[in-house]
Amino acid sequence: MTAGGKRAPRARTRTVVTACAASAALLFAAGCGSGDDGPGEAKGGVPVVEKGKLTTCTHLPYPPFQFERDGKIVGFDVALIDLVAKDLGVEQKILDTPFENFKTGASLNSGECDLAAAGMTITDERKKNVDFSIPYFDATQALLASKKSGAKSLADIKARKLKLGAQAETTGESYAKSQGFDPVAFESSDAVLNGLRTGQVDAVVIDYPVVQGWLKDKANADAFVLGQNIETGEQYGFSVKKGNDKLRAAIDKAIKDAKADGTYNKLYEEWIGPLPKAGS
Repeated sequence: MTAGGKRAPRARTRTVVTACAASAALLFAAGCGSGDDGPGEAKGGVPVVEKGKLTTCTHLPYPPFQFERDGKIVGFDVALIDLVAKDLGVEQKILDTPFENFKTGASLNSGECDLAAAGMTITDERKKNVDFSIPYFDATQALLASKKSGAKSLADIKARKLKLGAQAETTGESYAKSQGFDPVAFESSDAVLNGLRTGQVDAVVIDYPVVQGWLKDKANADAFVLGQNIETGEQYGFSVKKGNDKLRAAIDKAIKDAKADGTYNKLYEEWIGPLPKAGS
């Protein structure tokens, strides 16, 4: 994807295998059994767009929340929604769709998906189009810059007239614009990183956990420097179609249960890293 491109990738159906064992050849199949296509109902009378499945729309890749590893879609969001699917007695199925569809609720309203899980910040504007679960993650933005730029803050970017990038349609892009920048918009987080690697931009604003993941790669750690953390008060939520109260309640319950029994902390440490210090 070139700088500023917004070409939406074609939706790809991928099944996250959780309820049954399957070979790698089945990872791109419709599921673990023949089943009947079409709408159904999960435990508790929760409606689902495909019988026996909880269909999640996301936008790949967005590590550590959702990304492909060894032929499977994995990540923090994936693991949390697997808990919801288990409670409902169904299997999670993931569709890779354009991120902008989540903001409008298009994928939910069309019956393509039951929910969206994409490291998505809860905002008043988005609440007009979708219903959100309770927050499941406190997020901050971060500035990542090439070492040769010498930039460590947005003030440095502005003073030195450097090029700033962000992922299109995200709160990172919105924040950069609110600070008077006209950031180069990239379609995916991978494209953001590639833009930084190839010199299309000198620095980027993106979610801090994503930067953490990038810097685990020695090549990235050698080339880039973590600048300022940007506290925006953001919280992530999973979204459902307006009025889908049964599914929203099921998601809320799974999040609360996971926090109560320690599962949430284990998943956080597995996919995100060390837990935040109390009061930080």
